[in-house]
Amino acid sequence: MNQIAGMVERGHKVIIMAMGSGHDATLPEEFERFGLLEKTVYTHCTGNSLTKRLSAALTYIFSIDRWYYPSVWRTLLAMIRRRNGPGTLGWPLLSQLRAAAVLFNERPEVIHCQFGTLGPIALHLKRLGATDARLVVSFRGYDVTKYPKTHPGVYRDLFKHADLCLPVSEALGRCLEEMGCAREKWLVHHSGIDCRKWKFSGRKLERDEPVRVLTVGRLVEKKGVEYAIRAVARLLESDHDVRYTIVGDGPLRQSLEALITDLGIAHMVELAGWKSHEEVLRLLQRAHILLAPSVTASTGDQEGIPNSLKEAMALGLPVIGTTHGGIPELVEDGVSGLLVPERDVESLAEALERLTSQPELWPAMGRAGRKHVEAEFDREVLNDLLVQMYRGICY
Repeated sequence: MNQIAGMVERGHKVIIMAMGSGHDATLPEEFERFGLLEKTVYTHCTGNSLTKRLSAALTYIFSIDRWYYPSVWRTLLAMIRRRNGPGTLGWPLLSQLRAAAVLFNERPEVIHCQFGTLGPIALHLKRLGATDARLVVSFRGYDVTKYPKTHPGVYRDLFKHADLCLPVSEALGRCLEEMGCAREKWLVHHSGIDCRKWKFSGRKLERDEPVRVLTVGRLVEKKGVEYAIRAVARLLESDHDVRYTIVGDGPLRQSLEALITDLGIAHMVELAGWKSHEEVLRLLQRAHILLAPSVTASTGDQEGIPNSLKEAMALGLPVIGTTHGGIPELVEDGVSGLLVPERDVESLAEALERLTSQPELWPAMGRAGRKHVEAEFDREVLNDLLVQMYRGICY
């Protein structure tokens, strides 16, 4: 979203091609501010009857400005013949037709796939002749650490033919290289945040105030919330005055609720459920410490660099993270926060005890974190760099 909004702000024409409409009830405010909904094309087709599908196919074909050109029909016939090819990853033929029609009409200079899993599909469309755009692919986490395990060799051709691969961390970049991506093909390009929105405010603890610890993320294995709950329980055994709030929802909610009850800490630990971005901002503004206990999931799934950490550091919170994925590229241990090994409840509890009992450490850590986020993760700086990268591969 930050990259799309940034390109629109800089005067570039942007078309968003989406494979589905998603399930969120609310859209980010940038969608309205930049008119992004009007710039979005959904490639999925509703309706299963043969009549509806044929009607949709003809609509897509005849929406192409130069549908009568031989080159267009060569592409469409090739698409029909190769509709189940390795590059389609099971993408329906109608969706391919819809995407090809958009590409024929818009003639983009750059296609930027926001996840690695979309890269082979874009490459498939290029090979069919639907576009000659430069191909840029971002890699953000699961698309590197989990997806290739269930789809061996899925990126082999992509690594050869993509113009630029953009992992969001050095850790993911090294994974790409191990899978066969040439070193000159990839550059780290962090996922940025709007530092103008996340205004710095140093943390301090008022007299008789409990220490408010916050975790933000989906309740899935790789977020490591179980270990954080167990660490907080140990802290509470030592009579520390702590309130722990966990924002997010997901498949592990029920088991985490049971764990909190079993540990007897339901009066101090809250599973707050899903919150809007604005609600998360308000909770971060009230919190004293951000806890991000990420782990490598049993499937191999890993984080890139959690946005919740960047946002908390931009606001001035000291943070606790794990030596997981790209987190050590964001958090400098002992400077902007504390780092502990994955799945290590004892080390997490010790880090929490250190920060909760020494609030005098918070201001310096907060300033260091803000400085680092502004230097390396500010979306304005990163979007300027992205424009330079686009120009570098186009001209």
